[in-house]
Amino acid sequence: MRMDEKQALKKQALKMIGDISSANGVSGFEDEVVALLRRYSEGLGETREDKMRDFYIERGENKGGRLKVQLDAHSDEVGFMVQAIRDNGTMDFIALGGWVPATVPAHRVRVRTKTGNYIPGLIASKPPHFMTEAERAAPPSLQQMVIDVGASSRQEAMEGFGVRVGAPVVPDADFEFIEEHNLMIGKAFDCRLGCAALLGTLRELRGEALDVDVVGAFAVQEEVGTRGAIITTGTVKPDIGIVFEGCPADDTFTPPYAIQTALGKGPMLRHIDSRMITNPRFQRFALELGEELGIPTQEAVRSGGATNGERLHLSGIGVPVIVIGLPVRYIHTHYGIASYTDYENAVALACQVLRRLNEAVYKGF
Repeated sequence: MRMDEKQALKKQALKMIGDISSANGVSGFEDEVVALLRRYSEGLGETREDKMRDFYIERGENKGGRLKVQLDAHSDEVGFMVQAIRDNGTMDFIALGGWVPATVPAHRVRVRTKTGNYIPGLIASKPPHFMTEAERAAPPSLQQMVIDVGASSRQEAMEGFGVRVGAPVVPDADFEFIEEHNLMIGKAFDCRLGCAALLGTLRELRGEALDVDVVGAFAVQEEVGTRGAIITTGTVKPDIGIVFEGCPADDTFTPPYAIQTALGKGPMLRHIDSRMITNPRFQRFALELGEELGIPTQEAVRSGGATNGERLHLSGIGVPVIVIGLPVRYIHTHYGIASYTDYENAVALACQVLRRLNEAVYKGF
């Protein structure tokens, strides 16, 4: 491939990643993300949605009656929901997904109004000037914070700003690419990078003959209990699965010998997490394929965390599943940092796995 062609493809991929990352879509409110997935899936095959807003792409080259591979990524992101509106116009809120309270205050957010628009707000807490010594020393809780959109009364918040109880609240952070270092900064890389990698894989394989049928499934509500994947696995009924996921990087706080998810070192394939022991034969197949083809990979043993692989591997009569994780520093906060080369290598590995898969290989798992 010529350098100008490669640069054009990279530019297109970054535009896609940026658009999907910056979209508003906390758990249960993924509509904006799904609209973008639909747009970026044009020409890849037949698309449809289910009643939960899970989104599917049936690869155009599928023939039916063959080994079925489900490619998974989740479309939701961690965020918040308005729980109550106070008399002074500020709002109590709850978390959607896993947050550490200390990372939450003093950040911008977007609050959805009754008309469906998103307006800016701040996550606020009592200023230090009014805190007691005990309050300053104690870690903050979400109950000590509010969301402030600038209203001065409950009536103004509801009527003037259009905020309602139950409104979704999204971290306010836009995508940025640091070309000099090939780094991406933005929100929701867990799992919008996975969504982009799934789309990138289908784009790379467009027009190719494979020995398997492939269905891409973008599941909702992963961050609140992998709920969407219950539906997608029952709909697709896969024989085998690949999960794309934004995974927490460990290279800024872990001793060098223990680092397993570093930026720029390739996708991470986990052997275990809190809810899945990865099929060891499928896992070894993918790792050895990466080694054979010069695609860098990392492997990890995780004591916590989980992915939609939990649902996939327990569906039907049992499904071999691997997780192709894209390392992200500081996930489940307002901002993440990720490497574009890890995205490229995640797509490259997934494509090569799909090119090598057939009935004989599958039976070996």
